[in-house]
Amino acid sequence: TTLINIILGIIKPNSGKVLIRGKPPTDPSARRNIGYCPQEPSLFERLTGMENLLFFAQIYGLNKNDAKKRINELLEKLSLTEYKNTLVIKYSGGMKKKLALVTALLPDPDILILDEPTTGMDPNSRRAVWEILEEYKKEGKTILLSTHYMEEADRLADIVGIIYEGKIIAEGASEDLKKQYGPKSVLLLKLLNTSTENIVQELKNKGYEAYSEDDHVKVYVDEPEKTIPTIVSLIYGLGGRIDFLKVIKPSLEDVFIKLTGKRIVE
Repeated sequence: TTLINIILGIIKPNSGKVLIRGKPPTDPSARRNIGYCPQEPSLFERLTGMENLLFFAQIYGLNKNDAKKRINELLEKLSLTEYKNTLVIKYSGGMKKKLALVTALLPDPDILILDEPTTGMDPNSRRAVWEILEEYKKEGKTILLSTHYMEEADRLADIVGIIYEGKIIAEGASEDLKKQYGPKSVLLLKLLNTSTENIVQELKNKGYEAYSEDDHVKVYVDEPEKTIPTIVSLIYGLGGRIDFLKVIKPSLEDVFIKLTGKRIVE
């Protein structure tokens, strides 16, 4: 949030500078390119959802008819149409977040800055927001998003920056971070009419990190896609049969825990 406020020109940095298309964020021409959704929605609770949006559309200088068309499209995508004439004070926290996102999207900005935009939303609403943001990505828009939801970062971000105690401690593509900092992937296999102990021992003899757990076999590997055919062939060569096989890959939360020693508190 602090970093976002610096980028928006709300807070002055102690050192360094922010430029948006070569201009400081306080420059009106730079600000016109930005849509911003704050962590805490700034809405007029004694107005309806539609009245809020028409007010912001007027501030953005949008034509009223064009604004209404865009508003209705966005409300439909976020399942808010039936509540557009309801006072915002009666909205749930998740509904307020969605309405705040619509205000940020209204002027169709080139740069979208979102501070934990899906906090408080139900899973369906969260995925609806993700779909909208993915459409924006395809249009070549720039999106800066802060989130505590690692699934959200994993799905949406081209580049992930992990900030801890005010410093960026890791940055890169999600898959690259998981390969560099995450644990190994796990192949979880359930065998049919086969001694798991014998299979595990043979896998260990071949150099694999393998364990028996109840009626399952766990094998820890770096590249599951390349390793699965070899392991399956080995098991069948020993007379084993596989009931199912599941791949458990490392997550961004695994990366966060590895780097900080702490779990994320959402």
